[in-house]
Amino acid sequence: MTEQVFACIDGSSHAEAVCDWAGWTAQRLNVPLTFVHVLDKETGPVQGNLSGSIGLGSQEQLLAELAELDARRGKLAREQGRLMLDAAKERVTAQGVSNASTLQRHGSFVEALAELETDTRLLVLGRQGEASGSALAHLGSHVEQVIRAMHRPILVTLGEFAAPQKVMLAFDGSATTRKGVEMLAASPLFKGLELHLVLAGADTDDNRAQLGWARQLLEQAGICAVTAIVPGEADKALTGYQQAHSIDLMIMGAYGHSRIRQWLVGSTTTAMIQDAQAPLLILR
Repeated sequence: MTEQVFACIDGSSHAEAVCDWAGWTAQRLNVPLTFVHVLDKETGPVQGNLSGSIGLGSQEQLLAELAELDARRGKLAREQGRLMLDAAKERVTAQGVSNASTLQRHGSFVEALAELETDTRLLVLGRQGEASGSALAHLGSHVEQVIRAMHRPILVTLGEFAAPQKVMLAFDGSATTRKGVEMLAASPLFKGLELHLVLAGADTDDNRAQLGWARQLLEQAGICAVTAIVPGEADKALTGYQQAHSIDLMIMGAYGHSRIRQWLVGSTTTAMIQDAQAPLLILR
């Protein structure tokens, strides 16, 4: 299997945006696209020991009926997943994606994606899954687990898709974000878009030098970038810049010791992604 875009599909309201973002990124990267639907392991509908309330014979009959019901539910879940995958493929095919495929897996959501990591160029998933309820629900545990487990770029979508015109990299001079600059310089994903490099912190010689390095590297690749140093705490400063400049997509590093990455994958992960006004591309 070659490197490709994998997109996670479920029955949530974010599924259409996931499809559209996945199709857009696959076309820009010129790589195959595979939609993935994972059937998580389900627990039985009845817990506890029933022998104290019903007779043994009745219990055996009930357990047999429950087993039959679980089998039927599993079959329906597989069929529902297949229909969602087919609909996702049809949607992006209509948008011009010619190399889309589908994959259904059983078991742990995170483990299923981890098995695909070697062949993942980019992973796309919605901010909330179908179990998260409304669009205002808390960040699904699956999303946070995937961010921690995967070592590939992850695009977390929200809202309706619109092809991005302005992209912002939250830069702090760390190895992860320097790698992000190199990725932007080499990748066709954001070619031709308005790029902003934003550093949250003090306007010091060191910070200006860090941004100068990044801008020069991008200019050598033919990319003109807007650079800015914004004072204040990383979360508020970066969100404020994103909103003030109508940024369509934010790019950030995950993990590490800087305030940016502590904000991203720390105790405030849920609040950060939930409060974001634009999709997030999370780098590893």
